[in-house]
Amino acid sequence: MQFLETPIRGVIIIAPDVHRDSRGFFLETFHAAKYAAAGIPESFVQDNHSLSGRNTLRGLHMQVRSPQGKLVRVVEGEIWDVAVDVRPGSPTFGQWTAELLSADNFRQLYVPPGCAHGFCVLSKRAQVQYKCTSLYAPDDEIGIAYDDPALGISWPVTRPVLSPRDQEHGTFAEVVMQTGLAVSTELTR
Repeated sequence: MQFLETPIRGVIIIAPDVHRDSRGFFLETFHAAKYAAAGIPESFVQDNHSLSGRNTLRGLHMQVRSPQGKLVRVVEGEIWDVAVDVRPGSPTFGQWTAELLSADNFRQLYVPPGCAHGFCVLSKRAQVQYKCTSLYAPDDEIGIAYDDPALGISWPVTRPVLSPRDQEHGTFAEVVMQTGLAVSTELTR
Protein backbone atom coordinates (compact mmCIF):
# COMPACT_ATOMS: atom_id res chain seq x y z
CA MET A 1 0.00 0.00 0.00
CA GLN A 2 1.34 3.44 -0.93
CA PHE A 3 0.44 6.72 0.72
CA LEU A 4 1.21 9.61 -1.64
CA GLU A 5 1.48 13.23 -0.57
CA THR A 6 -0.27 16.00 -2.48
CA PRO A 7 0.57 19.73 -2.58
CA ILE A 8 -1.87 20.25 0.33
CA ARG A 9 -0.67 19.02 3.72
CA GLY A 10 -2.87 16.20 4.99
CA VAL A 11 -4.58 15.44 1.68
CA ILE A 12 -3.28 11.96 0.92
CA ILE A 13 -3.72 9.63 -2.06
CA ILE A 14 -3.86 5.97 -1.09
CA ALA A 15 -2.84 3.41 -3.71
CA PRO A 16 -3.67 -0.01 -2.23
CA ASP A 17 -2.04 -3.30 -3.11
CA VAL A 18 -4.50 -5.18 -5.32
CA HIS A 19 -4.10 -8.95 -5.44
CA ARG A 20 -5.55 -10.35 -8.66
CA ASP A 21 -5.98 -13.90 -9.86
CA SER A 22 -8.38 -15.94 -12.00
CA ARG A 23 -11.14 -15.46 -9.40
CA GLY A 24 -10.97 -11.67 -9.42
CA PHE A 25 -9.20 -9.43 -6.90
CA PHE A 26 -8.71 -8.71 -3.20
CA LEU A 27 -7.54 -5.55 -1.44
CA GLU A 28 -7.66 -3.86 1.93
CA THR A 29 -9.82 -0.74 1.74
CA PHE A 30 -8.92 0.35 5.27
CA HIS A 31 -6.41 -0.70 7.92
CA ALA A 32 -6.39 1.59 10.98
CA ALA A 33 -2.77 0.98 11.99
CA LYS A 34 -1.38 1.44 8.46
CA TYR A 35 -3.44 4.57 7.86
CA ALA A 36 -2.43 6.06 11.24
CA ALA A 37 1.24 5.41 10.50
CA ALA A 38 0.79 7.25 7.19
CA GLY A 39 -0.72 10.35 8.83
CA ILE A 40 -4.41 9.47 8.96
CA PRO A 41 -4.92 8.83 12.69
CA GLU A 42 -8.58 9.85 12.93
CA SER A 43 -11.37 7.47 13.82
CA PHE A 44 -14.19 7.13 11.34
CA VAL A 45 -17.76 7.33 12.68
CA GLN A 46 -19.99 7.36 9.58
CA ASP A 47 -19.94 5.72 6.13
CA ASN A 48 -21.75 7.24 3.13
CA HIS A 49 -22.53 5.85 -0.32
CA SER A 50 -23.75 7.84 -3.34
CA LEU A 51 -24.78 6.99 -6.88
CA SER A 52 -24.51 9.72 -9.53
CA GLY A 53 -24.80 9.96 -13.31
CA ARG A 54 -22.31 11.37 -15.82
CA ASN A 55 -21.41 15.07 -15.34
CA THR A 56 -22.92 15.21 -11.85
CA LEU A 57 -20.89 17.59 -9.72
CA ARG A 58 -21.33 17.36 -5.95
CA GLY A 59 -19.77 20.08 -3.80
CA LEU A 60 -17.88 21.87 -2.66
CA HIS A 61 -19.05 20.92 0.85
CA MET A 62 -17.66 21.14 4.38
CA GLN A 63 -18.72 21.52 8.00
CA VAL A 64 -17.45 24.47 10.05
CA ARG A 65 -17.84 23.70 13.78
CA SER A 66 -17.63 19.93 13.40
CA PRO A 67 -15.28 19.45 10.43
CA GLN A 68 -15.29 16.10 8.70
CA GLY A 69 -12.31 14.24 7.37
CA LYS A 70 -13.32 12.01 4.45
CA LEU A 71 -11.74 8.87 3.05
CA VAL A 72 -13.19 8.62 -0.48
CA ARG A 73 -13.19 5.67 -2.87
CA VAL A 74 -15.10 4.65 -6.00
CA VAL A 75 -16.70 1.21 -6.32
CA GLU A 76 -18.22 1.77 -9.78
CA GLY A 77 -17.17 4.23 -12.48
CA GLU A 78 -14.78 7.16 -12.36
CA ILE A 79 -14.72 10.55 -10.63
CA TRP A 80 -12.46 13.56 -10.40
CA ASP A 81 -12.17 14.23 -6.67
CA VAL A 82 -11.25 17.69 -5.34
CA ALA A 83 -10.09 19.01 -1.95
CA VAL A 84 -9.81 22.75 -1.16
CA ASP A 85 -7.81 23.87 1.87
CA VAL A 86 -9.98 26.10 4.10
CA ARG A 87 -7.88 25.76 7.27
CA PRO A 88 -7.04 29.15 8.80
CA GLY A 89 -3.28 29.69 8.94
CA SER A 90 -2.48 26.88 6.50
CA PRO A 91 0.23 27.78 3.97
CA THR A 92 -2.03 26.37 1.23
CA PHE A 93 -5.22 28.15 2.41
CA GLY A 94 -7.48 28.64 -0.62
CA GLN A 95 -5.60 26.16 -2.80
CA TRP A 96 -6.94 22.93 -4.28
CA THR A 97 -5.73 19.53 -5.38
CA ALA A 98 -7.50 16.75 -7.27
CA GLU A 99 -7.15 13.09 -8.09
CA LEU A 100 -8.80 10.70 -10.54
CA LEU A 101 -10.47 7.92 -8.54
CA SER A 102 -12.01 4.91 -10.24
CA ALA A 103 -13.21 1.38 -9.68
CA ASP A 104 -10.31 0.34 -11.94
CA ASN A 105 -7.44 2.16 -10.20
CA PHE A 106 -8.71 1.48 -6.63
CA ARG A 107 -7.18 4.74 -5.40
CA GLN A 108 -8.61 6.59 -2.43
CA LEU A 109 -8.32 10.22 -1.41
CA TYR A 110 -8.15 11.30 2.20
CA VAL A 111 -9.54 14.82 2.66
CA PRO A 112 -8.69 16.03 6.18
CA PRO A 113 -10.95 18.07 8.46
CA GLY A 114 -10.85 21.73 7.41
CA CYS A 115 -10.88 21.05 3.68
CA ALA A 116 -13.89 21.44 1.41
CA HIS A 117 -14.67 18.45 -0.78
CA GLY A 118 -16.36 17.89 -4.11
CA PHE A 119 -16.29 15.57 -7.09
CA CYS A 120 -17.60 15.22 -10.62
CA VAL A 121 -18.55 12.02 -12.42
CA LEU A 122 -16.66 11.20 -15.61
CA SER A 123 -18.22 7.80 -16.37
CA LYS A 124 -21.81 6.91 -17.29
CA ARG A 125 -22.43 6.55 -13.55
CA ALA A 126 -20.37 6.29 -10.40
CA GLN A 127 -20.87 4.85 -6.96
CA VAL A 128 -18.78 6.60 -4.34
CA GLN A 129 -18.23 5.41 -0.79
CA TYR A 130 -16.61 7.52 1.88
CA LYS A 131 -15.86 7.29 5.56
CA CYS A 132 -16.25 10.40 7.74
CA THR A 133 -14.45 11.40 10.95
CA SER A 134 -17.50 13.19 12.40
CA LEU A 135 -21.23 12.79 11.97
CA TYR A 136 -23.14 14.74 9.36
CA ALA A 137 -24.54 17.94 10.86
CA PRO A 138 -26.84 19.63 8.32
CA ASP A 139 -27.00 22.88 10.30
CA ASP A 140 -23.19 23.08 10.25
CA GLU A 141 -22.67 22.37 6.53
CA ILE A 142 -21.63 25.10 4.14
CA GLY A 143 -20.82 25.11 0.46
CA ILE A 144 -18.45 26.94 -1.85
CA ALA A 145 -19.26 27.63 -5.50
CA TYR A 146 -17.55 24.98 -7.61
CA ASP A 147 -16.82 27.55 -10.34
CA ASP A 148 -15.43 30.37 -8.17
CA PRO A 149 -12.81 32.02 -10.43
CA ALA A 150 -10.70 32.91 -7.38
CA LEU A 151 -10.17 29.19 -6.74
CA GLY A 152 -9.67 28.39 -10.43
CA ILE A 153 -10.52 24.70 -10.17
CA SER A 154 -10.11 23.01 -13.56
CA TRP A 155 -13.16 20.76 -13.52
CA PRO A 156 -13.15 18.26 -16.42
CA VAL A 157 -16.86 18.80 -17.16
CA THR A 158 -18.25 21.75 -19.08
CA ARG A 159 -21.95 21.45 -18.22
CA PRO A 160 -22.17 19.95 -14.73
CA VAL A 161 -25.39 18.60 -13.30
CA LEU A 162 -25.87 20.33 -9.93
CA SER A 163 -28.37 20.02 -7.12
CA PRO A 164 -30.43 23.15 -6.42
CA ARG A 165 -28.43 23.61 -3.21
CA ASP A 166 -25.07 23.37 -5.01
CA GLN A 167 -26.24 26.00 -7.51
CA GLU A 168 -26.65 28.52 -4.68
CA HIS A 169 -23.25 28.32 -2.95
CA GLY A 170 -21.30 31.53 -2.41
CA THR A 171 -17.75 32.26 -3.47
CA PHE A 172 -14.78 31.25 -1.36
CA ALA A 173 -14.35 34.86 -0.16
CA GLU A 174 -18.04 35.11 0.78
CA VAL A 175 -17.88 31.85 2.72
CA VAL A 176 -14.73 32.97 4.53
CA MET A 177 -16.44 36.23 5.52
CA GLN A 178 -19.67 34.50 6.65
CA THR A 179 -17.94 31.85 8.73
CA GLY A 180 -15.21 34.02 10.23
CA LEU A 181 -12.42 31.86 8.81
CA ALA A 182 -9.08 33.63 8.48
CA VAL A 183 -8.86 35.60 5.26
CA SER A 184 -6.00 34.95 2.88
CA THR A 185 -5.08 37.83 0.60
CA GLU A 186 -3.87 35.55 -2.18
CA LEU A 187 -5.61 32.56 -3.70
CA THR A 188 -3.34 30.63 -6.05
CA ARG A 189 -3.14 27.09 -7.35
